[in-house]
Amino acid sequence: MKNIFLCSVLALLTFSVVGQDRFEQIQKSLNELSTTQEGLNNTVELSVSNASLADFVRGIGIENKLNVSIDANISYLVSNNFSNATVSDIFVFLCRKHELDIEFIGSIIAFKKFIAPEIISVVEKKKPKVNFTKKTDFLSLDLKRDTIDDVVQEITSQSLHNVIIEPEVAGKKVSVYIQNRPFENALDKLALANGLTLTKTADNFYVLGLKEEIKEAVNSKNRNNRNTTASKSSNEFIVEIKDNRFISIRADQVPINELIDRVSQDLNENFFMYDVPKTPTSVYIENATYQEFLGYVLKGTGHVHALQEDVYLIGKQESEVFRQTKLLKFENRRVESILNSVPANLKTGLQINEFLELNGLILSGSIQTIVKFEEFAKLLDVVVPVVTIDIIVADVTDTRALSTGISAGLGNGGAASETTGTISPGLDVNLSTGTINDIVSGINGAGLVNLGNVSPNFYLTIRAMELNGDVSIETTPSIATLNGHESEIRIGEQKYYAEAVNNVIPTGVTSTLSQSQVFKSVNADFSIKITPYVSEDEQVTLEISFEQSTFVPATVENAPPGKVTRSFNSLIRVKNGDMILLGGLGEKTKEKTNSGLPLLSRIPILKWIFGSNTKNKTKKQLTVFIRPTITY
Repeated sequence: MKNIFLCSVLALLTFSVVGQDRFEQIQKSLNELSTTQEGLNNTVELSVSNASLADFVRGIGIENKLNVSIDANISYLVSNNFSNATVSDIFVFLCRKHELDIEFIGSIIAFKKFIAPEIISVVEKKKPKVNFTKKTDFLSLDLKRDTIDDVVQEITSQSLHNVIIEPEVAGKKVSVYIQNRPFENALDKLALANGLTLTKTADNFYVLGLKEEIKEAVNSKNRNNRNTTASKSSNEFIVEIKDNRFISIRADQVPINELIDRVSQDLNENFFMYDVPKTPTSVYIENATYQEFLGYVLKGTGHVHALQEDVYLIGKQESEVFRQTKLLKFENRRVESILNSVPANLKTGLQINEFLELNGLILSGSIQTIVKFEEFAKLLDVVVPVVTIDIIVADVTDTRALSTGISAGLGNGGAASETTGTISPGLDVNLSTGTINDIVSGINGAGLVNLGNVSPNFYLTIRAMELNGDVSIETTPSIATLNGHESEIRIGEQKYYAEAVNNVIPTGVTSTLSQSQVFKSVNADFSIKITPYVSEDEQVTLEISFEQSTFVPATVENAPPGKVTRSFNSLIRVKNGDMILLGGLGEKTKEKTNSGLPLLSRIPILKWIFGSNTKNKTKKQLTVFIRPTITY
């Protein structure tokens, strides 16, 4: 019941998708034809009641100068009222309402009945009917040409008793009906009914094998096969069977249908050919299964195969019996990225529709084409690494300034009325007239030299200062992105400046000049773009683009703010979790200024008394640290 419901739902879904695509294709074909047959774009006003569909279509064709043809088997009556409708829309409406199809032959539009494609229901793999009662250790079997491999697997999984088979038994079909018998007794009857033997080993393993006489017959048959040539073909080929399941073939220019017939008989496989592939082929295959053998010999011939109810169906790929509709869902990748990555040749012959809600694709086409598409798409459906990137940006400024000298003069510039200044940190003192006269009086009292007193408004300034400064600005952003995708961080500052705009307004003979202001913006940004590429051994290649801009004072009044930009681009490789150092963008500034009395300011030692010296030294260093970390 569950399978019937599933097939019904799948059939409805397929008809819906195919029908929708059919009408879209008809509309598209009519639109293309309308470029040369302009009558399809004409609008019509008409009303009919119980008119023949054939007469109705022919009337529209005559009125709009279109070549139309309608199948004689179409005998519907129509009652419609159309107002301001195009001929193209009316044709599509008729196809929808009366289940019609349109065939385009040059400029001829031929109407015919729509024949829906045959829907092949999805058949689940037949599961052996095995029932084990744990409480009583009883086993029930209802088998009908079930493969022994599947039977022992089901028995072992239900009973937890280990049952194995000998290599010669693999692939054998078995049939038996047993109800509620002790486990070992039921296995013994299964072996008896199918010409097998049952052996229980010392470690409680049950082994199903062939009877000795049957095993010898099989081996004899295999030996004969190795030395037997085909009699149905004029060309010779050799078929060897190993373990009743593996095929080795050597053939030269043998018709494909003869190869399939011979191998199917030797392996006791059922097959049915809808179309007989008679093309000669040369084959050399070692240890292939029957299904692999069919795939090899039919490849490139336009024929495919499918297994239904233990029968291999063989025919042309375009035959509806080999078409299938399947929903393929993905776990790790978006369906859009998967579809764009699949090569075009794997999409040929497939009708593909995206199912975004389930992150999947609805595939409709031949079984082999779907299998090839699915195998490649699953290779792409893997976990994409996420790369977390930690960034440290250090902008260090080192400043050193030295200012020394003595200056003296007359007037109020040196604050001569009193002594002021600082001694620490740095010496910067203004000596007043009184202080200087006191110092001079002290020297005069020593009896060495009589210097006299200074003028009342005389001043003396002594300066000896040294300045050291270290400024460190650090930014520590962290970003994460998928492998192969760019990530970006942008932090900026925006300033505005005024720009005058002169507008000339004509007023008759004369014109008026008006002036207005427009505020424009200037940005100074810190931005970093990183694109990571992760290799199989977790080496990370980083494509880095770095830029840092800062504002500087304008050089001209009312001019836009100045801007200094530092940037670099880099392409490097680093191990997962390791940190790298980039940047090192440095800037050095040296400034030295001397002033003083001519000649005396150049003499060592005296230049400190009769001159003033200023030295400035600035060093800026920008350093960037980056560490990528891979997560899944």
